[in-house]
Amino acid sequence: MIYPKFCQRLPGYIAKGLMILVTAFWTYWGFGEMYHEGWWGAWYNPLLYLIVCTVCLTFTLVSLKWPRVGGWMLITVGAGFSLWWWGEDLIEGHLSLEQFFGQFPLSGSLVIIGVLFLQEARLQQRLREQTEHSLRARPWWRRNLWYILSLGSFGAIALGFSAYMLPVVLTRVDDGDRGARLIAGNDVTLIWAPEGPGWNWKQPWGGYPSWQSVALYGMEPVGMDDKPGYGWQVGKFATVEDMAQYNLCRYLSEDGLTLMETPQDIWRMPTVDDYVRSFARHGENAGCAWHGEYMEQVTCDILPDKETPLWAPDLAPIYYWAFEEYNEREAYFVSYNSFVNATRKTGGNPRHSYRCVKEP
Repeated sequence: MIYPKFCQRLPGYIAKGLMILVTAFWTYWGFGEMYHEGWWGAWYNPLLYLIVCTVCLTFTLVSLKWPRVGGWMLITVGAGFSLWWWGEDLIEGHLSLEQFFGQFPLSGSLVIIGVLFLQEARLQQRLREQTEHSLRARPWWRRNLWYILSLGSFGAIALGFSAYMLPVVLTRVDDGDRGARLIAGNDVTLIWAPEGPGWNWKQPWGGYPSWQSVALYGMEPVGMDDKPGYGWQVGKFATVEDMAQYNLCRYLSEDGLTLMETPQDIWRMPTVDDYVRSFARHGENAGCAWHGEYMEQVTCDILPDKETPLWAPDLAPIYYWAFEEYNEREAYFVSYNSFVNATRKTGGNPRHSYRCVKEP
């Protein structure tokens, strides 16, 4: 029997290799995010983060077995996911070439891989009869090499992340106290608001307020509703001056449990530095310092974690909005593991919250 030439099989090899890489990427992302932001609440919350990598693994195995079916699935899903991923930027007209080429490998590449699998299916159809006997004569591992690589990479990444992260998430400190907390250390001493409108205030739509909603709370009409003339639809966003004048924390009562009709000016929005200097782990201040950089993991004596008294380990938020803005469209936030970053001011979601502070 004549084996197909390498160049004939190259598109199939590329498709299989790329699909394994895509699956490995989403496995890395899925398990990383599961332990980073999904480890809270009901048992099924963490598992939601494994949906994408499980789907990718399924697509990989289907494509290896039936390349024609897998190819069309990948083309359809890749095109659809890309449109969804870029949806808001496309509507706003802000999708740049840098964003396009930076994000294309995450989903759009599935379309290319799908086309390559269709070519592999046509080649297999032509070569099936002449290679059938030769394939049966190969050792088991040679016949199933691509399946071994697919499942092996998935398992290795899953085990690696679990071995590293499970000791961290399973030993988090949660004293159950969701009241006002005095946190002192690292040259900052502040009282942090209790659960309620000043901390982890979930909205009727199921998420937490955006930076813009917090910043414009006191602007007429007072409340969390959208303000006339503001929003991504009109391209106008709250400023740091708006945050100083209208922010929600100004309206908190002394005990931090009630929003008053007029500013009380007892509580305020914390700065990035307030958060960073209050980070802790296992009851010990982490000794962190921020140097004013964007997208920076701040320097710390010990790595902080999502623990009381600053965080609520059993709730979704792993990011807190800060007082400062990064630019016209983006505002700063911090994460429990000592990162300082920025995102859309209108980007409220189930992971971004805030926590008002006051002086002791």
